[in-house]
Amino acid sequence: MRLKDKAILVTGSTTGIGEAIARRAWQEGAHVVLHGLKTERGLEIADELGARAIFVAGDLAEAGSAERLIAQVVSCFGKVDAVVNNAAYVVRSDIETTSVELFDKVMGVNVRAPLLLIQAALPHLKSTRGCVLNIGSVNAYAGMSNLLAYSISKGALMTLSRNLAEALCYDQVRVNHFNIGWVLTPNEYQYKLADGLPPDWPDRVPKQYAPSGRIIAPAEIAEAAVYWISDESRPISGSVIDIEQYPFLGRNPTKRSE
Repeated sequence: MRLKDKAILVTGSTTGIGEAIARRAWQEGAHVVLHGLKTERGLEIADELGARAIFVAGDLAEAGSAERLIAQVVSCFGKVDAVVNNAAYVVRSDIETTSVELFDKVMGVNVRAPLLLIQAALPHLKSTRGCVLNIGSVNAYAGMSNLLAYSISKGALMTLSRNLAEALCYDQVRVNHFNIGWVLTPNEYQYKLADGLPPDWPDRVPKQYAPSGRIIAPAEIAEAAVYWISDESRPISGSVIDIEQYPFLGRNPTKRSE
């Protein structure tokens, strides 16, 4: 087992990518702390997984939530080996609709919360020579016009990952980062329905966005995550990994008509 007896926190793990990472980490022998806003769903997953899993509800936008969450990880499992910052506030907004309140909430959940979680976990991560995996997005590079605030937050998260990887290297605490492309999560399915796509839209994705014929599954992200939160990836830190079906910077020159 690649994560045997490690204590791992995965934020935003009651659905989608976070749930997939939590389940995969548990399968690899980890003690997993699930987290999210959906209490009923979180308790259901923890009950299904059993003794090596607990669920902690909490809104990361609230003051003190990071400290409380890390304290509960330590209380239950005695240590922190890895923090996976997956929770995110995904919201449509453009230059005209990005209000002060919306922008502050996006930055609070997507950037401030990961920073504060790492800050709270740092003494424990130093003790275990642990690691952080921040789950970002390819939108960090520019993003879409209707994802303005979200894209800005993911750019900031990428900078946070690189900055802390350098700052913490002599403490033996590693920080790595995923920029994830298009993934078929339950939430993404609903977002696209709200955008006006038909119910069978996953079967109609243009090849320029999914050369393989389908978009990425959460379980495939989870498989990659195991390597980066395990000792197999030691001593690598500061890596930003684009997880998409094409070299992201080469996307435009290779577009093809259907």
